[in-house]
Amino acid sequence: MVLTFISLICLALGPEKDACGQSVITVPYAKPIPNPLPDYALTSTWAALPEVADAADRVPLRSDFEDQQASARADVFFIYPTTYVQSPDGRFPWNASLADSALNLATDESTILNQASVFNGSCRVYAPRYRQAHFYAFLTPNNDDKVQALNFAYADVRTAFEYYLQHYNQGRPIVIAAHSQGTLHAVRLMKEFFDNKPLGDQLVVAYLIGMPVQPDEFRTIPPGGAPGQTRCFVSWRTFAKNYYPDWYQKEVNTAVCTNPLSWKTDDAYVSQKENLGGVGLKYTYYPQLADAQCHEGLLWISKPYIKGRAFISNKNWHNADINLFWANVRQNVQTRIDAFISKEKQ
Repeated sequence: MVLTFISLICLALGPEKDACGQSVITVPYAKPIPNPLPDYALTSTWAALPEVADAADRVPLRSDFEDQQASARADVFFIYPTTYVQSPDGRFPWNASLADSALNLATDESTILNQASVFNGSCRVYAPRYRQAHFYAFLTPNNDDKVQALNFAYADVRTAFEYYLQHYNQGRPIVIAAHSQGTLHAVRLMKEFFDNKPLGDQLVVAYLIGMPVQPDEFRTIPPGGAPGQTRCFVSWRTFAKNYYPDWYQKEVNTAVCTNPLSWKTDDAYVSQKENLGGVGLKYTYYPQLADAQCHEGLLWISKPYIKGRAFISNKNWHNADINLFWANVRQNVQTRIDAFISKEKQ
């Protein structure tokens, strides 16, 4: 079990040659050619769709959760994090190809299974495949390379969302959910489609996880400070208690930290007894997995409460941001949807 949780961190490390086998990109940014535009009319360009059997339909082992998409009253548009850390041909283009079947499988068996599935209890799950930026985009000293790679990726997310609105949504309440690179794209999407826009009336909540989001990021969408608040956003980044990552700077410690055990933004400690359960890499359910406390823009946890926890030395729990609090997130989605629909009926 210790190794299971340690392995969650591997994809969160940088793509230099390391224990995770990731790689540096040594050439300047260039648009991937050939790399055909995604056609979102094809089910193959979606990692998750309600009417297609996929990893987002599953529920954890050793749990009594059920996939409720058939009766769900809301949709979630989920933007997955970076899974592109290598290249099948060794040349490491800046953006992934949707024809990379190995990458698609890795995405499905990691983030779609462990993260997107949290929403299947109360939402129809939509998760587009997109030509994500390579992880090195977050490490390169050349900001132009980073911007171009992320812009290229966001264009796909935007196109997929427009297709979703035109062909799938039909006026239903919308949850936006994302992690890491996905959160960068989700913030842009929120500003373009929801913030001070008519579509904002359909927004239940946005889960913007794994990247710093400032309290004033949006003009009309505030941070959420209560479990049943709607038309708001929540955000957190998980690290070991008393740990500050190397990049941490005091001038950006104003980032929103939502405690996923209380759904408040204060610095109150919440014990693992309030944790309804999380999931390990093998998608096994573990109750009371972690405690949580917000501290200067970071979410701090003690070592997960599992057998052998004394041997855990991880400091960065980025890749387990959702895993550690899986059942609490699942419950909160339902709570906010219920509150949203109740207000709509008034």
